[in-house]
Amino acid sequence: MTGKRGYHHGNLRQALVDAALSLIETKGPEGFTLSEAAKTAGVTPAAVYRHFEGKDDLIAEAALQGYEIFADLMEYAFDTGGPSALSRFEATGRAYLAFARKHPGHYQAMFESGVNVNRTSALADAAARSRSVVEKAAERLSDAIPEAKRPPPSMVSAHIWAMSHGVVELYARGNAGTRGPFEPEELLEAGVGIYLRGLGLIPPDR
Repeated sequence: MTGKRGYHHGNLRQALVDAALSLIETKGPEGFTLSEAAKTAGVTPAAVYRHFEGKDDLIAEAALQGYEIFADLMEYAFDTGGPSALSRFEATGRAYLAFARKHPGHYQAMFESGVNVNRTSALADAAARSRSVVEKAAERLSDAIPEAKRPPPSMVSAHIWAMSHGVVELYARGNAGTRGPFEPEELLEAGVGIYLRGLGLIPPDR
């Protein structure tokens, strides 16, 4: 069964989120209306308001689900990234790129919609959990450095997060004309290596 009569047992809420994610992928977070989301989900616009206060609330739910997926992926990358602190750290960077490719709608809802991560406690917690993985990886990596010279893990993770985001935006989104001479993973790995060597977190090449 399809259309409005096909939704029961509470799955209309998720159908609306899925519709929003599809529209975000094709039009961006600002490029669609609630009416379009309702039409894509096969319901009337009035039905949306039974589950969401408005478009921002709908996008916030998409972002929340994205952060939960993202945090799980980052934690898995860290836990299985290899025997060394460096390999685990690099694995979290690759996981960032993989998430952006596999979940472009979630990615845009999280990072390009302007949604405030403090909109709800659940959203704030999910966002914090994903950031904490990179901070943990940075902390493990810098354990060997004397504490007085050790950069704050939050600063290192913020820099790597910004670098990963830049690579995604410029080279990993598949936009026409943005194909570079190197694969996004290669760019990120080289950039992370240069950054970490500059901080003294890994030894220089010989």
